[in-house]
Amino acid sequence: MSELIRDLDRPGDLGWVVQRHGEIYAEEFGWDVSFEALVARIVADYAEKRDPARENAWIAEVDGRRAGCVFCVRKDEQTAQLRILLVDPIARGRGVGQRLVRRCIEFARSAGYTRMMLWTNDPLVAARKIYLAEGFALVESEEHDSFGRHLVGQVYTRDL
Repeated sequence: MSELIRDLDRPGDLGWVVQRHGEIYAEEFGWDVSFEALVARIVADYAEKRDPARENAWIAEVDGRRAGCVFCVRKDEQTAQLRILLVDPIARGRGVGQRLVRRCIEFARSAGYTRMMLWTNDPLVAARKIYLAEGFALVESEEHDSFGRHLVGQVYTRDL
């Protein structure tokens, strides 16, 4: 099996990110279409307002098929935000998520950020393991009702 992480720059990449987030999170966590709408807004903002010097996104491919993604966007002048990490079930257990997160961290560091943060939710156990292994620490958590579920939102940060 061949694996590749490439820039998100091909026709269909943006739509794939939105579609697969909607499908996978509905199937695995029972989240409603409001989550897919949030991902669509994140993707649209990235596509319309991206600063190429300070923001980027990547697609993981397995055997030529899209199998994961991650976005690095500006939170503020010193802080990059890791957003919408996803690893498709066809690529899980292969280190794809860790490689995507590392690519995001490396880019943020090279773009001049000194911190990185991310927001996630408590059911995303596999992602949390990656974040902790890559040096992120939980700094805030808050209960909320979103995506048709009661969740605990979590903010993680790390220095770059």
